[in-house]
Amino acid sequence: QVQLVESGGGLVQPGGSLRLSCRASGTIFSINAMAWYRQAPGKERELVARITSGDSTHYADSVKGRFAISRDNAKNMVYLQMNSLKPEDTAVYYCNAGIRPSRDYVPYIYWGQGTQVTVSS
Repeated sequence: QVQLVESGGGLVQPGGSLRLSCRASGTIFSINAMAWYRQAPGKERELVARITSGDSTHYADSVKGRFAISRDNAKNMVYLQMNSLKPEDTAVYYCNAGIRPSRDYVPYIYWGQGTQVTVSS
């Protein structure tokens, strides 16, 4: 059984910073791309940032220059450093990863349960 667990959300003032973490646990053979998505109230879930197994990154235009995604393959973790936060960054942030539980399986997309980020004064 594979699980993704996020941590690091909270309340922060505009202009502040937060670092989100996500750890994959369970039976894992390999992890492909890992990503962070977010969903604000009344809006669809959107991709925030993505990092491949080769450390290539992609960012939504709205967070370029402010957010940075990174991963630690030895720990099966992905991080999202969020700087210069704005009220419009308020959302539930979800971790996402393509994981092969064993060499006999194709990668399957797993999701974390989400962590709330609120940017407000």
